[in-house]
Amino acid sequence: MSMSRPGAVPRVPTPPRGEEIASYATYLEAQKAVDFLSDNKFAVELVTIVGTDLKMVERVTGRLTYGRVAIAGAASGAWFGLFVGLLLFLFSGDGAFVLTAIGIGAGFGLLFSVLSYALTQGKRDFTSQSQIVASSYGILCAPERAGDARQLLARMPEGAGGVRAPAAPANPTWGTPGAPTPPAAPPVVAPEPSSGVPAPTPPAAPPARTPDPRWTTPTGEPRYGAMRPSSDQPADAQPAPDAPPAPGTQQPDQPERPA
Repeated sequence: MSMSRPGAVPRVPTPPRGEEIASYATYLEAQKAVDFLSDNKFAVELVTIVGTDLKMVERVTGRLTYGRVAIAGAASGAWFGLFVGLLLFLFSGDGAFVLTAIGIGAGFGLLFSVLSYALTQGKRDFTSQSQIVASSYGILCAPERAGDARQLLARMPEGAGGVRAPAAPANPTWGTPGAPTPPAAPPVVAPEPSSGVPAPTPPAAPPARTPDPRWTTPTGEPRYGAMRPSSDQPADAQPAPDAPPAPGTQQPDQPERPA
């Protein structure tokens, strides 16, 4: 039966697993946190540093010319010649081989560098160094030891600094379930004086209703005993006939009609 270590590197690309116990803006801060865990006898083989939002950064170091190419090629060739000359000196004991090997190596290095640069035809006239940089570096730990790791990081001299909390939204009601959303007011665009466009006319107010003289007095007060017209009754409708008086009430004297 084969046994594998908890922190063994998988043979195939595998996403990291574990709980995030801290997050830092730079790799040096994440490295310092893992080193602190190691100094406190924590099982660091359960810890993984994960960089998120990776970017390839190429930093330009200078301008490339034939002179710089020749010097760099000669230097690299001289180092290789020195290595070969030392090997010949060990087997032959003659120190002249060392100087000869250095000279030959420098000459070939200069020649190859200049020829290689000439073949590029000036398409890359600068030197640079490339790096893979992440926006943030999180520290993952196995779930069974994540609590212990957080307690240790909390005792760092700088605290757990790097543990990030979600930023509060600019509007407190955003993200709150059931919170009412205030309606947006329509923009009011005022025309420029020089454009010649007339200003928008505000909507006219509804006309005032004139009281009917049949139901009101000359001063505008309602007549008592007169039925007010309803909203759905036309103004020229005739009033309803008088209802018969209730029994027991005295009727006004009326003139007798001739038989």
